[in-house]
Amino acid sequence: MNSVKPSSLHLQPIILCGGSGTRLWPLSRKSLPKQFVPLIGGKSLLQATFERVAELVPQGAVWTLASEEHRFLVRDAAEAAGVAWLSLLEPVGRNTAPAMAVAALNAAPEQLLLFLPADHHVPEKALFLQTLTEGVAAAEQGGLVTFGVTPTQPHTGYGYIQVEASAEPAKPVRRFVEKPDQQTALAYLAAGDYFWNAGIFLVRADALLDALEQHAPDILDSARLTVAGQREDGQFIHLPAEAFAACRAESIDYAVLERHQPVAMVPFRGAWSDVGSWNAVAELAQADEQNNRILGQGHVYQAQSTFIHAPHRPVVALGTENLLIIDTTDALLVAASSHAEQVKEVVAQLQEAHVPQASQHRHAARPWGEYDAIDEGHRFKVKRISVKPGASLSLQLHHHRAEHWIVVKGTARVTCGDESFLLTENQSTFIPIGTPHRLENPGRIPLEMIEVQSGSYLGEDDIRRFDDDYGRN
Repeated sequence: MNSVKPSSLHLQPIILCGGSGTRLWPLSRKSLPKQFVPLIGGKSLLQATFERVAELVPQGAVWTLASEEHRFLVRDAAEAAGVAWLSLLEPVGRNTAPAMAVAALNAAPEQLLLFLPADHHVPEKALFLQTLTEGVAAAEQGGLVTFGVTPTQPHTGYGYIQVEASAEPAKPVRRFVEKPDQQTALAYLAAGDYFWNAGIFLVRADALLDALEQHAPDILDSARLTVAGQREDGQFIHLPAEAFAACRAESIDYAVLERHQPVAMVPFRGAWSDVGSWNAVAELAQADEQNNRILGQGHVYQAQSTFIHAPHRPVVALGTENLLIIDTTDALLVAASSHAEQVKEVVAQLQEAHVPQASQHRHAARPWGEYDAIDEGHRFKVKRISVKPGASLSLQLHHHRAEHWIVVKGTARVTCGDESFLLTENQSTFIPIGTPHRLENPGRIPLEMIEVQSGSYLGEDDIRRFDDDYGRN
C-alpha cells in the first residue's frame, strides 16, 4: 500500500495522542486530556514530546495518531514546538493495536516506525535519543523492539518487562508482566532483570504488519478497510468512522508483543515518568524539608508530605499530612496520597452522576482561539473570548439565545445579518436570536472580548453553522 506521504527518512516518529488521563482529574478531562495541558515548565507534554523527537525528521514531519475531537490541540502543540506534522485522526478510540496498524499501512514497507506516547516526561533528551539508536539494528532485522526504564524503586503503578542476559544493546524479552503488588515489585527490583514498560516501540512497518497478520488478522483486516477509505485534508488524515469503529479494540501489548518472537528490549537509564497519577506529578516538584511540594500559589503551614497544585488562586493547607490538593477554576480534588490511583474510578462515578465537570473544562480551546465561561446562572452566561490574529469563528446562528459582544482588546470584524462592521476597544454590539453572525480578528494582536448570552437555552449544541474555516458541522 502506498504511503500518505512517501518518506525516505530512516526513522519515522509517530506520537500516540489518545487517552483521557482521568487519573489527573480535575486538571485532565475528556475535553482536554493531560497531554495537551501545560503541566511542566509552561509546556504541554505533547509539545515536549514533539521537541524531543523533532531532530529525527529534520526534513520531514512528525506523525501523530489522535482523536478527531483533539485535532486542533495537536496542531497548536506542533506549532508551539516549531515542528512539521501530519496527524492521522481516529473517529473513536480503539486502543494502540488498530492505531499502529493504520500508521504502518500508511508507511513504506521498509520504514522504521517509532511509536511513543504523547504524555511522558523525559528530561534527558540526548540520552533518550541515544537509547533509541541502540534499538535500530534489531528493528532493521525485522525484530519488534520495545524500551524499558531501569527501575529506581518498587513501583506498583507500572507494567514490567523481564529480559534475558545479553551483551547486545537490545536484549531478548522473556515476558511482560502486569502491574505488581508491593512485595512482587520489591522482588523485581532485587532481581535486576525487570524493567518498567515505557510503552515505546521501534519496528519496521512490514514487520509490524506481518506480526498483526499472525496474531490479530481481524484487526489488520479492519485497518486495511479503514485506510482504503481515509480522506486527506491538508495535514489531517481523517479515518472513516464506520470502518474504524468496527475494529476490535486492543492494545499492541496484548494483540502482538506478548505473543510474538522475536521481541527485544533496550534499557533506558535516564529519568522518566509516565505522569500517570498525581503522585507522579508531585515527584516532579521540588520538596521542602517536610516533603511538601508546591506548584503555583500553594501555601503550607505545619504540614507534611502535602502536594498542592494551585495555578489560579491561593490554596492553604494547615496541619495536613499525605494529601494531594488539586485546584482548578471549577473543581477541587482533595485526596490521600495512598488513593491517587483511584481518581479514575471517582471520575467514572461523577460521569454516571452527569456532573459536567467530570468531562468538560470551564475553559475550552478552539481552533480559532479559546474561551472561558466565567459565570452563568438562570438564562444567562458570561464568557471571556480570545481570537487569534487572522482567525475567525464560523458563520452561525442560535435558536435560543441572543448575544452581547464587548471588545476589550484588539479589533473585531462583525457580521450580523446583512451588515459587516468593525468594533474596537470599548465598543459593543448585539446579536439577536436567530440572526446569522460571525466574529473575525483582522488584526495582528489577539482579539479579547466579553460575551454575554441570554435566553432560554445556553448549551454549546445550540449552534447552526453555515460556513466554517475548520470543517466543523
